[in-house]
Amino acid sequence: MLVNSNALFSKALKEEYAIGAYNINNIEFTRFVLEACQEDKSPVILGVSESAVKYFGGEKTVYNVVKNLIDELNITIPVVLHLDHASSFEVCKRAIDAGFTSVMIDLSHLSLDENIKITNDVISYALKKNISVEAEIGEVGSNTVNGINASLEDAITFVQRTNVNALAPSIGNKHGIYTKDEELDFELLGMISKETKVPLVLHGASTLDDNKIKTAIFCGVTKINIDTDLRLAWTKSVRKFLEENKNEYDPRKIILSGKNSVMNVIHSKNKLFGCKNKAN
Repeated sequence: MLVNSNALFSKALKEEYAIGAYNINNIEFTRFVLEACQEDKSPVILGVSESAVKYFGGEKTVYNVVKNLIDELNITIPVVLHLDHASSFEVCKRAIDAGFTSVMIDLSHLSLDENIKITNDVISYALKKNISVEAEIGEVGSNTVNGINASLEDAITFVQRTNVNALAPSIGNKHGIYTKDEELDFELLGMISKETKVPLVLHGASTLDDNKIKTAIFCGVTKINIDTDLRLAWTKSVRKFLEENKNEYDPRKIILSGKNSVMNVIHSKNKLFGCKNKAN
């Protein structure tokens, strides 16, 4: 069942758990995520980056793949089809028109005023089709680029001037693989949650310590993005399979050799996030 994220976030915020937002890169990963979350009876957000949209073949292809898998696999849990880190209004519009039920406009690299203005343009368009909108302030880092933490004042101003459905503040989190040196500003996260009362999103949660995940949820995070953990699990299993089956050339067998590892990660995350058995 395709839905927007608004009701899911409201319930998660009230009951203090988070919903897994798992990035999908192809039809196989989409199926792995849907089947794992159906088994867990967990609501799920399917995250699709702009590059993944291109890899699939376009927004309509992504929508049709997701919709058809939901139907064919008899998926009954709530599913959000979410555009992740969109770079412009036009990209968001294409996804909304194609049937996505949630979009994230990420203009955190622009000035606060510019970020607010374009986010409001996206929200105005999304409201017409009952689509939820997420935005980012501060800049989430990566393995190669340091992030810039959000400020409490900017977060309050942003929410007041946009009424965005979910906010992803940078608090020292990053995309990719963490070392042991990163410190996340949970005090800032808690203050943003208290002052804005909007559902918060934690990007870059792969390889992050479980206790930090739990603390983030306690501080108001209701959506947690996972991508790298799935890739690492899948790649490790596929490499092992190919090492043990050097003559195998069937791509279906090769790709599926990583299925159980990916699904096990999702099962583990759903339990950690507290969203298992919340799809009702």
